[in-house]
Amino acid sequence: MSHIFRIAPVVLGVGGLLALSSQRAVAQDTTPKYSNEFLNIGVGGRALGMGKVQVSLANDATAGYWNPAGLLDQKAKYDAVLMHSELFSGIVKNDYGAFSMPLDDKSAIGVSVVRLGVDDIADTRDLINEYGYIQYDRIRYFSVADYALMLSYARRLGNIEGLKVGANAKVIYRNIGEFANAWGFGIDAGVQYDKGNWRLGLMARDITTTVNAWSINSDKLRPIAGDSTGSSVPKGSTEVTLPRFVLGVGRLVKLPGEFTALAAVDLDLTTDGQRNTLVSGKLVSIDPRAGLEIGYKNLVFLRGGVSNVQKIQAFSGSEEWKVQPSLGVGVALSGLRLDVALSQLAIEKLAGRTQTNNIIVSLGYGIK
Repeated sequence: MSHIFRIAPVVLGVGGLLALSSQRAVAQDTTPKYSNEFLNIGVGGRALGMGKVQVSLANDATAGYWNPAGLLDQKAKYDAVLMHSELFSGIVKNDYGAFSMPLDDKSAIGVSVVRLGVDDIADTRDLINEYGYIQYDRIRYFSVADYALMLSYARRLGNIEGLKVGANAKVIYRNIGEFANAWGFGIDAGVQYDKGNWRLGLMARDITTTVNAWSINSDKLRPIAGDSTGSSVPKGSTEVTLPRFVLGVGRLVKLPGEFTALAAVDLDLTTDGQRNTLVSGKLVSIDPRAGLEIGYKNLVFLRGGVSNVQKIQAFSGSEEWKVQPSLGVGVALSGLRLDVALSQLAIEKLAGRTQTNNIIVSLGYGIK
């Protein structure tokens, strides 16, 4: 059964459990690159339709996730957003909810909840009964899920017009059925600056590093009887998430006929070691993203974006650069916002078939 513990976090897009190091250089070598990666998948149909370009643009309840400083720009007094998406042909469920409101003309608060999970995983360790026969009613099912709760606060700085700052305090809970669970705590900080039609933003995730402390239920996570592979029950440990910085810039352009164009670029800088990104280094790797939103009378929106620039090896053996494209549409009417995005998780063909697209649907509502 120990193989389930190793495979399940990979399904969710995170690394295995490794020891915490107090030295930063050592931490890059001993901590998983994709620790708590479920928090980097993205939320909201608008953002995911624009290639996850939001750090300088977020201006509703989703700002608690993308950049808490943007909570001060929401148009409604109270704002709420719900989102559901399914990854890998529906195997992985991604759910998100957020609410935000102003405290006064200079400050605002918000709360966000994220869940990424795989449900109904079969535990077949007891499939064979004591007489050597298969007994299907002995199969048990469990879920693997990652949760995050983010409490956000934003404030305007009165001395500099257009400057806003914000921060998140987040609690993370990760669960692998009754076999293992982890608790983690972290802090994010963000800033936005608006000047005319220009938007600038900076988001620092896990600025103090985020540490997940794992607890293993060794009684439940027992090896399979007769297992000759040498599998052993893993021990509890800690997993550290190193800081990540996202720098963004956007510009709004008014077009003829009550049309508008909002273009933006984000640079995602990771510090957990070398990654397969456009700029890849041992200390910092940089993943650029770009997005465009065309609006009409602030009622209807058409969106597109590119992200996840990677060098892959084709079936022919040659290496080539690939990007992840995304498209989206949105409608806003009387405070209600419906956003739908289509994101192609994999653009390489396997066995002659193109990988399944990911459809994201989010619903937002603002109360004046």
